[in-house]
Amino acid sequence: MKKIWIISLLIMAGLSLRAQKATWKEMHDFHDIMGATFHPAEENNLQPLRDSVNILLEKAKAWKNAVVPEGYNGAITQPILQQLVSECKAIKKAVAAKKSDTELKSMITKAHDTFHEIMEKCRK
Repeated sequence: MKKIWIISLLIMAGLSLRAQKATWKEMHDFHDIMGATFHPAEENNLQPLRDSVNILLEKAKAWKNAVVPEGYNGAITQPILQQLVSECKAIKKAVAAKKSDTELKSMITKAHDTFHEIMEKCRK
């Protein structure tokens, strides 16, 4: 009985470690800034996006350059991350060019959709 308990404990510990490996710090960092810019934009408040566009691009680049952790498919992830970085660069240029709220909202919505595409398609 004691051996079964120990084996069960070891299996649970192994599963816990596997779950920890599947977390991706840079993804969570990007998600934080995406949420802080996209959700206000949904309500037609584009000021948070204007104020934080540099951080949005920085976090997208950091995510793209990060090591893909176990639990994610790098072959699928990298091209979509490159697309996300390109979209964030375009948003930064649009903010600098003082594009309209409508244009910025469309662009951040597209980047948000790309973010979710990564989250949905890239897990093994």
